[in-house]
Amino acid sequence: MVLCFLSRTLQLARHSSSPLGRQFCSASANKPVLTLFTKKPCPLCDEAKEVLEPYKRRFILQEVDITLPENSVWYDKYKYDIPVFHLNGKFLMKHQVDIQKFEDQLMKLELQNDGNQ
Repeated sequence: MVLCFLSRTLQLARHSSSPLGRQFCSASANKPVLTLFTKKPCPLCDEAKEVLEPYKRRFILQEVDITLPENSVWYDKYKYDIPVFHLNGKFLMKHQVDIQKFEDQLMKLELQNDGNQ
C-alpha cells in the first residue's frame, strides 16, 4: 500500500543524515494530512479517492480502517457514515467529497503554511 510506504519513507527521512532525506521530510511535513476513515470493501471510499486524485500532490492521504480493533472508537462513531474525511485532524466531510469545501480548506491551510515559512 502506497500510504504505508509513504509513512515509512517519512519516518526514515526524518532520521536520515542525507540532505535529500531531510529535504523530503520537510517538504512532506508542510503538506496537510487528509485522513480517510474507511473499511473494506467501500465502493464510496474508492469513488471519493478518484475524485481527489487531481489534488493528491497537495496533501498526504492517511487511511484509517475503522474495522481494526485499535480503531473501535472510530468504528462506533462512523460505522454508518463512511467515507469520512478529516483535514489536519478536524472533521471536514462525510458520505461524499464536497470538492468546493475541500478546495477552500486546502487552500486555507496552504496559505497558512506559506505564511509560516
